[in-house]
Amino acid sequence: MTNSDSLNTTALAFVGDAVYEVFVRERIANAGLHHADRLHKAAVAYVCAEGQAKAIKALYPKLNEEEQDLVRRARNRKSASRPRHTDAVTYKWATAFEALVGSLYLAGNLARLRDVMEQAASATEQEGAAH
Repeated sequence: MTNSDSLNTTALAFVGDAVYEVFVRERIANAGLHHADRLHKAAVAYVCAEGQAKAIKALYPKLNEEEQDLVRRARNRKSASRPRHTDAVTYKWATAFEALVGSLYLAGNLARLRDVMEQAASATEQEGAAH
């Protein structure tokens, strides 16, 4: 098992991006959509920077102290890349969400990971951005 504390937040976000993408794809596929274009459009609402930023902002008060510290650290990390389709603040929030997901996954905390991803997806759906 990889120790998520030994990885920087960029690496955690890299892993978290993939983990959340698979979660979202499974969720959408199980919702009964079958056309590739519709599946892709539905997934984008969840995995785009805006969707992830809204999700982590909704989740933040419910996170424990350690999770909040990680989110703050990831959000405040200086980024070498520039976001192409969103503003820098939204991008940093989205990266923080991905880092949290990556950290939970790599720590093997799968029950908490599932809970966080379910809450994030529900927050996205409540915003009316999905489906």
